[in-house]
Amino acid sequence: MNTQILKGNWNELKGKLQQQFADLTDDDLLYEEGKENELYGRLQKKLGKTKEDVDQIIENL
Repeated sequence: MNTQILKGNWNELKGKLQQQFADLTDDDLLYEEGKENELYGRLQKKLGKTKEDVDQIIENL
């Protein structure tokens, strides 16, 4: 994952993810610097996707 993408545009990406996947909550999308793997784990679990799939979803937003 490109952490620069997350750091720079997270609020915008978060909104787009919630539009695309309505069942994602603010807690699911909580971003803390240095804890990107935890964020990925929450997204993988909630969406039922692999890390690569989640990475691709974020890159395509």
